[in-house]
Amino acid sequence: MLIKLGKKQSHVCKAGKRFARGHFQINTGGVNQLLATRIAAAMGFLAVALGAFGAHGLKELFAQNGMAGVWEKAVFYHFIHAVMLFVLAERKPLPAVAWWSFLTGILFFSGSLYLLAVTNVLWLGAVTPVGGVGLLFGWGWLAFKSARG
Repeated sequence: MLIKLGKKQSHVCKAGKRFARGHFQINTGGVNQLLATRIAAAMGFLAVALGAFGAHGLKELFAQNGMAGVWEKAVFYHFIHAVMLFVLAERKPLPAVAWWSFLTGILFFSGSLYLLAVTNVLWLGAVTPVGGVGLLFGWGWLAFKSARG
């Protein structure tokens, strides 16, 4: 339920708690903190699993096509931003814009690099900057927008 309070808006959640954020309604993009934490944990799990799989299970493939560095870069950025997903999921209220930016950034940035490293299909490298923009947007939002809190 959205309640207008003059120039401010207040949101009443199911528990009956009301909170206002300047001129903006609190919007979590359909993700509550429990779900956000679980998704963050799953992304962290995948970062560790994919790192180990690349180091051990794909060693020969990477030796053939020289893509070990690409896989390592994908795991590195995946892991850093999975940790950030977890940190953001624990904040109240959930900074949904940054959280979603990091999640989509991981999927596009690291995802395209994972696929590039395994398939050696070079056009996948053109998708990587889209994910990079998502990651940068998340950091920028945290630097400028959440400081207004």
